[in-house]
Amino acid sequence: MKFSTRFDIDGFVLSIIVVAVAASLFPASGTGATVLDRATTIAIALLFVLYGARLHPREALEGLKHWRLHSVVFAATFVLFPLIGLALRILVPSVLTEELYTGVLYMCLVPSTVQSSIAFTSIARGNVAGAIVSASASNLLGVFVTPALVILLMNTTGDVHVDAASIVDIVVQLLIPFAVGQLIRPRVAGIMQKYAEPTKYVDRGSILLVVYAAFSAGMVEHAWDGLAARDIAALVLVCCLVLALVMGTTVFAGRALGFSLPDRIVIVFCGSKKSLATGLPMAAVLFAGQPIGLIVLPLMVFHQIQLMVCAALAQRYARRPESVAVPSSPDPASSAG
Repeated sequence: MKFSTRFDIDGFVLSIIVVAVAASLFPASGTGATVLDRATTIAIALLFVLYGARLHPREALEGLKHWRLHSVVFAATFVLFPLIGLALRILVPSVLTEELYTGVLYMCLVPSTVQSSIAFTSIARGNVAGAIVSASASNLLGVFVTPALVILLMNTTGDVHVDAASIVDIVVQLLIPFAVGQLIRPRVAGIMQKYAEPTKYVDRGSILLVVYAAFSAGMVEHAWDGLAARDIAALVLVCCLVLALVMGTTVFAGRALGFSLPDRIVIVFCGSKKSLATGLPMAAVLFAGQPIGLIVLPLMVFHQIQLMVCAALAQRYARRPESVAVPSSPDPASSAG
């Protein structure tokens, strides 16, 4: 079966590319840019309300039953990735420009995906229940951990600065809406399950709006003027290198720590991913007033590479001859990844 029919995601990635091209050709400026900025702010807040409404608190508590598995996934997402990102500083300026390196470092700080991590684990006949808890908890923790890592690491690396006003924006646009979503969850969970498909349009519409705003601002501020074909090629190679390092490490760690094959599959797929759906809106808040077009570009490139590589790897796992018993999974509210 084709990848697009399994995940219904290629069309979304194509939409992102189309929106980025449209923003490059028809950037918003003046009053249009002001309206776009306010619309993006509202969309991001709504997106995090939905995140809060989808995540059942019980899912985090379920993680305690398999804390070793989830600890390894969290370590890959929030320790291994950031360490690799910091180490890649040696590639500036010979391989990566300062601006692209800033984007690569930010990419290493965002949480794991939810939807695709679970989908790949399912196809590979891994521990789906473990993937649900690990991926969901990664996104939950990412709301708090990613801004903290950005403040800790990116204020002293590159030209990005997160000041007190940005911290207030994080609280107002991310944490408060997320808390509101958690509070209203008991009342809206049934409605969201019933209308799961329409809510995906809110998710993806918000992300497309952020992409348009980022690329539009990049064109107005001439952020792309110095970006050559060599820079794009170098970025693709660096993203491939990061993915290879993380996947190799997670495979080794899973075996060295004695995890079963279904659990090792979870570690590989949940520990090696970065969420476009969470990372783009966060960037719009964390780097407000700064040209975020180049900052989010590495995340967009890495996202597409990880989908293609993980699709092939999941199929390889699925073709193994032995039958693997996989624990049954709870019925989570769907999340965008």
